[in-house]
Amino acid sequence: MPKIAVITDTDSSLPFDLAEQNHIVQVPILIQFGEESLRDGYDIDSRAVFERIDREKRLPKTAAPAPGLFGQAFQRAFDEGAEEILCLNISSAMSATYAAACQAKELFPGRRIEVIDTRTLSMGQGYMALAAAQAIAGGANLDEARTAAEEICGRTFLFGSLATLKYIAMSGRVSSLAAGMAGLLDIKPILTLRNDKLELLERVRTQKKSWARMVELCLEQMGKQRLEKLSILHVNNPAGAQEVENMLCAALSCPSEITRGEVLPGLSIHTGAGTIVVVGVVGRE
Repeated sequence: MPKIAVITDTDSSLPFDLAEQNHIVQVPILIQFGEESLRDGYDIDSRAVFERIDREKRLPKTAAPAPGLFGQAFQRAFDEGAEEILCLNISSAMSATYAAACQAKELFPGRRIEVIDTRTLSMGQGYMALAAAQAIAGGANLDEARTAAEEICGRTFLFGSLATLKYIAMSGRVSSLAAGMAGLLDIKPILTLRNDKLELLERVRTQKKSWARMVELCLEQMGKQRLEKLSILHVNNPAGAQEVENMLCAALSCPSEITRGEVLPGLSIHTGAGTIVVVGVVGRE
């Protein structure tokens, strides 16, 4: 364990092997089917969660980790030799996770634990945790690691294309009638991060046009800058993710290393099966 531990939560969408390589600990969001509570990514993945949703005809709820879960992660880090902790959490506008980590921090008076509201999610948050961990590996102190995380956040963009409104309708966030009409018209919403949370950006007819529009949006976001980092994530849709990757790399110069992975249930429950998410980091000017 490095002298400064980096901790985040599973809404970061960080692939577990990439997190492990960079000594990043992920505290799980909780997935609740009635009285049953499952740990996001550890006890259940998106494939299993949507199989259960379709079978039981109900959505589970998601819950922020209890302060005790963060407390356990903090204590384990100290026990393994960390002297300080940097904890980066999903936007507080979307989850109580940041507040839970702040409560856990109070259990360790006299120890330095910096808790950051990343104001983002998925690999936007993941890239911040990676930037901090890599800065620490290069000899940075905690303040420098925090600066590295915040700097990369300012160069990050995120777009998501939904395949269906079926699951959002189940949550009550849109009516079943509206979801049904969208299905009949083959409307695919595109989401982006705005005001520290996911918001509807556009509605596009057909899945292929939605993916093509995401590529256009990435190009618009980049301007004349190069694309430094790229993540392509999906919810039970590896073929779709590969097609979007092919479209992106045909339209722009993709980085040699692309992070590919699945959106875990803590987020995927809110977007639905089939979703594709693209997260990019533009180069410094």
